[in-house]
Amino acid sequence: MENLLRSKEYWSVIETGYKEPSEGEQLSAVQQKALDEAKLKDLKARNYLFQSIEKSILKTITQKETTKQLWESMKVKYQGNARVKRAQLQRLRRDFETLEMKMGESVTDYFGRVMVIANDMRNCGEHMDDVKIVEKILRTLIENFNFVVCSIEESKDIDQLTVDELQSSLLVHEQKVKRKGAEEQVLKVEYDSNPGRGRGRGRGNYSNSRGRGRGRSRPESKAMIECYGCHKLGHYQYECPYSGKGVNYSEFEEGDELLLMAGE
Repeated sequence: MENLLRSKEYWSVIETGYKEPSEGEQLSAVQQKALDEAKLKDLKARNYLFQSIEKSILKTITQKETTKQLWESMKVKYQGNARVKRAQLQRLRRDFETLEMKMGESVTDYFGRVMVIANDMRNCGEHMDDVKIVEKILRTLIENFNFVVCSIEESKDIDQLTVDELQSSLLVHEQKVKRKGAEEQVLKVEYDSNPGRGRGRGRGNYSNSRGRGRGRSRPESKAMIECYGCHKLGHYQYECPYSGKGVNYSEFEEGDELLLMAGE
Protein backbone atom coordinates (compact mmCIF):
# COMPACT_ATOMS: atom_id res chain seq x y z
CA MET A 1 0.00 0.00 0.00
CA GLU A 2 2.87 2.37 0.78
CA ASN A 3 4.48 1.62 -2.59
CA LEU A 4 1.20 2.34 -4.36
CA LEU A 5 0.70 5.67 -2.60
CA ARG A 6 4.29 6.68 -3.23
CA SER A 7 4.03 5.82 -6.91
CA LYS A 8 0.90 7.99 -7.17
CA GLU A 9 2.73 10.83 -5.33
CA TYR A 10 0.16 10.74 -2.52
CA TRP A 11 2.53 9.73 0.31
CA SER A 12 2.86 13.34 1.50
CA VAL A 13 -0.74 13.29 2.73
CA ILE A 14 0.15 10.26 4.89
CA GLU A 15 3.28 11.80 6.38
CA THR A 16 2.18 15.40 6.89
CA GLY A 17 -1.49 15.58 5.95
CA TYR A 18 -3.04 19.01 5.61
CA LYS A 19 -4.37 21.54 8.04
CA GLU A 20 -7.71 23.27 7.81
CA PRO A 21 -7.61 27.05 8.39
CA SER A 22 -8.87 28.19 11.75
CA GLU A 23 -12.25 29.88 12.01
CA GLY A 24 -12.14 33.42 10.65
CA GLU A 25 -8.74 33.00 9.04
CA GLN A 26 -8.51 34.51 5.59
CA LEU A 27 -6.45 32.71 2.94
CA SER A 28 -4.87 34.23 -0.10
CA ALA A 29 -5.62 32.87 -3.53
CA VAL A 30 -2.36 30.94 -3.58
CA GLN A 31 -2.98 29.44 -0.14
CA GLN A 32 -6.52 28.47 -1.04
CA LYS A 33 -5.32 26.78 -4.22
CA ALA A 34 -2.67 24.82 -2.31
CA LEU A 35 -5.27 23.75 0.27
CA ASP A 36 -7.66 22.57 -2.45
CA GLU A 37 -4.90 20.54 -4.11
CA ALA A 38 -3.99 18.97 -0.77
CA LYS A 39 -7.63 18.03 -0.12
CA LEU A 40 -7.91 16.47 -3.58
CA LYS A 41 -4.78 14.40 -3.03
CA ASP A 42 -6.12 13.34 0.36
CA LEU A 43 -9.40 12.17 -1.19
CA LYS A 44 -7.61 10.17 -3.88
CA ALA A 45 -5.28 8.51 -1.35
CA ARG A 46 -8.20 7.70 0.93
CA ASN A 47 -10.04 6.14 -2.01
CA TYR A 48 -7.14 3.71 -2.55
CA LEU A 49 -7.25 2.75 1.12
CA PHE A 50 -11.01 2.21 1.03
CA GLN A 51 -10.60 -0.13 -1.95
CA SER A 52 -7.95 -2.19 -0.12
CA ILE A 53 -9.52 -2.51 3.33
CA GLU A 54 -12.10 -5.23 4.01
CA LYS A 55 -15.66 -4.04 4.48
CA SER A 56 -15.94 -5.48 7.99
CA ILE A 57 -12.91 -3.43 9.06
CA LEU A 58 -13.88 -0.40 7.04
CA LYS A 59 -17.05 0.04 9.08
CA THR A 60 -15.00 0.76 12.20
CA ILE A 61 -12.79 3.46 10.64
CA THR A 62 -14.95 5.35 8.16
CA GLN A 63 -15.34 8.26 10.59
CA LYS A 64 -11.72 9.30 10.10
CA GLU A 65 -11.65 12.65 8.35
CA THR A 66 -8.22 12.50 6.69
CA THR A 67 -6.04 9.86 5.11
CA LYS A 68 -3.39 10.44 7.79
CA GLN A 69 -5.90 9.65 10.54
CA LEU A 70 -7.05 6.55 8.66
CA TRP A 71 -3.47 5.33 8.22
CA GLU A 72 -2.63 5.85 11.88
CA SER A 73 -5.74 3.93 12.88
CA MET A 74 -4.72 0.98 10.71
CA LYS A 75 -1.20 1.00 12.19
CA VAL A 76 -2.59 0.79 15.71
CA LYS A 77 -4.97 -2.03 14.78
CA TYR A 78 -2.44 -4.25 13.01
CA GLN A 79 1.02 -3.24 14.23
CA GLY A 80 0.20 -2.29 17.79
CA ASN A 81 2.57 -0.65 20.20
CA ALA A 82 6.17 -1.56 20.97
CA ARG A 83 5.21 -4.28 23.44
CA VAL A 84 2.92 -5.97 20.91
CA LYS A 85 5.67 -5.82 18.28
CA ARG A 86 8.15 -7.49 20.63
CA ALA A 87 5.69 -10.29 21.34
CA GLN A 88 5.09 -10.81 17.64
CA LEU A 89 8.81 -10.80 16.95
CA GLN A 90 9.43 -13.45 19.61
CA ARG A 91 6.82 -15.70 18.02
CA LEU A 92 8.29 -15.17 14.55
CA ARG A 93 11.80 -15.96 15.80
CA ARG A 94 10.56 -19.24 17.24
CA ASP A 95 8.80 -20.11 13.98
CA PHE A 96 11.91 -19.26 11.99
CA GLU A 97 14.16 -21.47 14.13
CA THR A 98 11.82 -24.47 13.88
CA LEU A 99 11.42 -24.27 10.12
CA GLU A 100 12.50 -27.40 8.23
CA MET A 101 11.93 -28.65 4.73
CA LYS A 102 9.34 -31.42 4.51
CA MET A 103 9.68 -34.63 2.52
CA GLY A 104 8.08 -34.15 -0.88
CA GLU A 105 8.09 -30.36 -0.56
CA SER A 106 9.44 -28.43 -3.54
CA VAL A 107 12.27 -25.93 -3.33
CA THR A 108 9.96 -23.11 -4.37
CA ASP A 109 7.40 -23.90 -1.67
CA TYR A 110 10.03 -24.13 1.06
CA PHE A 111 11.68 -20.86 0.05
CA GLY A 112 8.22 -19.27 0.11
CA ARG A 113 7.59 -20.41 3.69
CA VAL A 114 10.99 -19.14 4.83
CA MET A 115 10.66 -15.76 3.14
CA VAL A 116 7.16 -15.13 4.51
CA ILE A 117 8.44 -15.42 8.08
CA ALA A 118 11.66 -13.53 7.29
CA ASN A 119 9.74 -10.60 5.81
CA ASP A 120 7.36 -10.52 8.77
CA MET A 121 10.37 -10.32 11.07
CA ARG A 122 11.77 -7.45 9.02
CA ASN A 123 8.45 -5.62 9.32
CA CYS A 124 8.71 -5.96 13.10
CA GLY A 125 12.16 -4.38 13.11
CA GLU A 126 14.36 -7.48 13.00
CA HIS A 127 17.58 -7.25 10.96
CA MET A 128 17.39 -10.15 8.49
CA ASP A 129 20.22 -10.15 5.96
CA ASP A 130 20.58 -12.71 3.18
CA VAL A 131 23.39 -14.67 4.83
CA LYS A 132 21.20 -15.50 7.81
CA ILE A 133 18.43 -16.80 5.55
CA VAL A 134 20.89 -18.72 3.34
CA GLU A 135 22.48 -20.47 6.33
CA LYS A 136 19.05 -21.35 7.69
CA ILE A 137 17.96 -22.93 4.41
CA LEU A 138 21.21 -24.87 3.89
CA ARG A 139 21.01 -26.55 7.29
CA THR A 140 17.32 -27.47 7.07
CA LEU A 141 17.11 -29.08 3.63
CA ILE A 142 16.19 -32.76 3.35
CA GLU A 143 18.84 -35.45 2.75
CA ASN A 144 18.29 -35.41 -1.02
CA PHE A 145 20.18 -32.11 -1.13
CA ASN A 146 23.17 -33.14 1.03
CA PHE A 147 25.49 -33.44 -1.96
CA VAL A 148 24.62 -30.07 -3.47
CA VAL A 149 24.79 -28.37 -0.04
CA CYS A 150 28.36 -29.63 0.42
CA SER A 151 29.25 -28.43 -3.07
CA ILE A 152 27.84 -24.96 -2.41
CA GLU A 153 29.59 -24.63 0.94
CA GLU A 154 32.96 -25.66 -0.55
CA SER A 155 32.79 -23.73 -3.83
CA LYS A 156 31.03 -20.50 -2.85
CA ASP A 157 31.43 -17.80 -0.24
CA ILE A 158 28.28 -18.10 1.86
CA ASP A 159 28.65 -14.50 3.06
CA GLN A 160 28.32 -13.29 -0.54
CA LEU A 161 25.64 -15.77 -1.65
CA THR A 162 22.19 -14.25 -2.12
CA VAL A 163 18.89 -16.01 -1.51
CA ASP A 164 18.04 -15.85 -5.23
CA GLU A 165 21.35 -17.47 -6.22
CA LEU A 166 20.85 -20.25 -3.70
CA GLN A 167 17.33 -20.92 -4.91
CA SER A 168 18.55 -21.08 -8.52
CA SER A 169 21.22 -23.67 -7.66
CA LEU A 170 18.78 -25.83 -5.69
CA LEU A 171 16.16 -25.69 -8.45
CA VAL A 172 18.67 -27.07 -10.97
CA HIS A 173 19.51 -29.96 -8.62
CA GLU A 174 15.81 -30.60 -7.97
CA GLN A 175 15.09 -30.87 -11.69
CA LYS A 176 17.91 -33.40 -12.13
CA VAL A 177 16.56 -35.52 -9.26
CA LYS A 178 13.04 -35.45 -10.71
CA ARG A 179 14.29 -36.40 -14.18
CA LYS A 180 16.33 -39.30 -12.79
CA GLY A 181 13.35 -40.52 -10.78
CA ALA A 182 11.13 -40.38 -13.86
CA GLU A 183 13.64 -42.41 -15.90
CA GLU A 184 13.90 -45.06 -13.17
CA GLN A 185 10.12 -45.30 -13.03
CA VAL A 186 9.95 -45.87 -16.79
CA LEU A 187 12.54 -48.64 -16.58
CA LYS A 188 10.66 -50.27 -13.71
CA VAL A 189 7.41 -50.23 -15.67
CA GLU A 190 9.11 -51.73 -18.71
CA TYR A 191 10.71 -54.46 -16.60
CA ASP A 192 7.43 -55.31 -14.85
CA SER A 193 5.60 -55.50 -18.18
CA ASN A 194 8.15 -58.06 -19.50
CA PRO A 195 8.56 -60.53 -16.62
CA GLY A 196 10.10 -63.23 -18.83
CA ARG A 197 12.87 -61.05 -20.24
CA GLY A 198 16.29 -62.20 -19.17
CA ARG A 199 15.03 -65.49 -17.66
CA GLY A 200 16.26 -68.78 -19.00
CA ARG A 201 13.32 -71.00 -18.10
CA GLY A 202 10.17 -70.83 -15.98
CA ARG A 203 6.40 -70.90 -16.21
CA GLY A 204 5.26 -70.11 -19.67
CA ASN A 205 8.51 -71.31 -21.39
CA TYR A 206 8.29 -74.43 -23.45
CA SER A 207 10.93 -76.95 -24.48
CA ASN A 208 11.19 -78.24 -28.02
CA SER A 209 11.91 -81.83 -26.95
CA ARG A 210 12.94 -84.02 -24.06
CA GLY A 211 16.31 -82.43 -23.38
CA ARG A 212 17.24 -79.93 -26.02
CA GLY A 213 16.14 -76.35 -26.46
CA ARG A 214 15.14 -75.95 -22.82
CA GLY A 215 14.22 -72.33 -22.16
CA ARG A 216 13.38 -71.55 -25.79
CA SER A 217 9.88 -70.71 -26.86
CA ARG A 218 8.09 -73.26 -28.99
CA PRO A 219 8.00 -72.34 -32.69
CA GLU A 220 4.58 -71.56 -34.07
CA SER A 221 5.15 -73.82 -37.12
CA LYS A 222 6.23 -77.49 -37.01
CA ALA A 223 7.70 -77.43 -40.51
CA MET A 224 11.24 -77.31 -39.21
CA ILE A 225 10.71 -79.61 -36.20
CA GLU A 226 12.78 -82.83 -36.35
CA CYS A 227 11.46 -85.94 -34.65
CA TYR A 228 14.03 -87.59 -32.37
CA GLY A 229 12.49 -90.97 -33.12
CA CYS A 230 12.35 -91.14 -36.90
CA HIS A 231 14.41 -87.99 -37.60
CA LYS A 232 11.79 -86.70 -40.02
CA LEU A 233 10.45 -83.12 -40.10
CA GLY A 234 6.97 -81.92 -39.23
CA HIS A 235 6.20 -83.49 -35.85
CA TYR A 236 7.49 -84.16 -32.34
CA GLN A 237 8.62 -87.55 -31.14
CA TYR A 238 5.51 -88.10 -28.98
CA GLU A 239 3.42 -87.48 -32.15
CA CYS A 240 5.54 -89.78 -34.32
CA PRO A 241 3.33 -92.05 -36.46
CA TYR A 242 6.26 -94.38 -37.02
CA SER A 243 6.75 -95.30 -33.38
CA GLY A 244 5.43 -98.78 -32.62
CA LYS A 245 5.61 -98.68 -28.88
CA GLY A 246 2.91 -96.16 -28.22
CA VAL A 247 5.04 -94.07 -25.93
CA ASN A 248 3.65 -90.59 -25.12
CA TYR A 249 5.41 -87.58 -23.71
CA SER A 250 3.57 -84.74 -22.04
CA GLU A 251 4.93 -81.49 -20.64
CA PHE A 252 5.00 -80.66 -16.97
CA GLU A 253 4.32 -76.94 -16.80
CA GLU A 254 5.71 -76.01 -13.36
CA GLY A 255 9.26 -77.34 -13.77
CA ASP A 256 9.35 -77.12 -17.54
CA GLU A 257 10.32 -80.84 -17.54
CA LEU A 258 8.92 -83.73 -19.56
CA LEU A 259 7.01 -86.52 -17.82
CA LEU A 260 7.34 -89.80 -19.51
CA MET A 261 4.14 -91.78 -19.51
CA ALA A 262 4.16 -95.33 -20.88
CA GLY A 263 1.15 -96.72 -22.67
CA GLU A 264 0.15 -100.07 -23.88
